[in-house]
Amino acid sequence: MARIDGAAATLQSEGLLRRGLRLEYATLGWNVIGLGVLAAAAIGAASPALAGFGLDSLIEVFASLVVVWQLKGVHADRETRAMRLIGVAFAVLAAYLVIQLVIVFATGVRPATSGLGIVWTALTFLVMLALAWGKIRTGRALGNPVLRAEGTVTLIDAYLSGAVLAGLVLNALFGWWWADPLAGLVIIYYAAREARHAFKHTPEEATA
Repeated sequence: MARIDGAAATLQSEGLLRRGLRLEYATLGWNVIGLGVLAAAAIGAASPALAGFGLDSLIEVFASLVVVWQLKGVHADRETRAMRLIGVAFAVLAAYLVIQLVIVFATGVRPATSGLGIVWTALTFLVMLALAWGKIRTGRALGNPVLRAEGTVTLIDAYLSGAVLAGLVLNALFGWWWADPLAGLVIIYYAAREARHAFKHTPEEATA
């Protein structure tokens, strides 16, 4: 009986692991497509918020790859090096947005409205919420803190898309051009916080 229960638990664990990988692959696919969409929208509208969110999507792609490696049994030393690289990427993102905001306000550049950006960020908000819920639930059932933590990052990504969406809509409806670049401040805060967390990461966090 114990042997049967053990086999059932193994099958359940393998099923949860496959689900976790599918969720990460879905996140990767969405963000890869989003890179092209956001680049086109950011260039067309000269939008700091869209440019920053595009860079954030690139970092999310890398973060998802790290989790895929971990779910497939990658050693802790490789995970630690990858987390350091993620930290550098987030720090570069924060620095880029700070410089971009200074240039926007110093030169008086006014971002144009972006219908494409509004549609994509609205869709991203919904998709990331669904993926985050799936990752957190699966990670909890699997007993995997890394998957749960990345699910939280995906949830924050949904909030970021909501902040960018708000800035784009306010600019489009009321001509509040400053709402667009100020939405980038949310991403700056998030990027700085995640950089700090990544640099402080230790393998024990993934196994605690």
